[in-house]
Amino acid sequence: METVNPTPEQLQKVLANTPKDQPVVMLNLLRFRERADYEDDSADRSGREAYSLYMQEAADCVRAVGAEVIWSGRGVGALIAPPDESWDQVLLVRYPSIDAFLTMIESPEYKGVVKHRTAALKDSRLVANLEGQAS
Repeated sequence: METVNPTPEQLQKVLANTPKDQPVVMLNLLRFRERADYEDDSADRSGREAYSLYMQEAADCVRAVGAEVIWSGRGVGALIAPPDESWDQVLLVRYPSIDAFLTMIESPEYKGVVKHRTAALKDSRLVANLEGQAS
């Protein structure tokens, strides 16, 4: 099942189950569209180009909440995954807290640039992770 944006229910569940006083690392698994799909057909660029634009424009939003990209790279293949699952890019972003993440995605500045992410992606996963050992 291809998914690009969280549902309100998914977001609420993660917010409710994540401690508010700990850093959270968001694991982004990204599969790009061949051509970006903007709602208003305003731009003709590849999905990868649209995502690059999103990253450039979202950088200030990320920094404004004290977050940082801690790793980004190209996916080369899955060793344990369904056979048809592959990812073009993997990204790790550390936020000071889940509330910082929420503040970012609700900001008017972020809402103005997320259109590039939505247009760029054919499929994605966004997984919230707490640092440290499993308990």
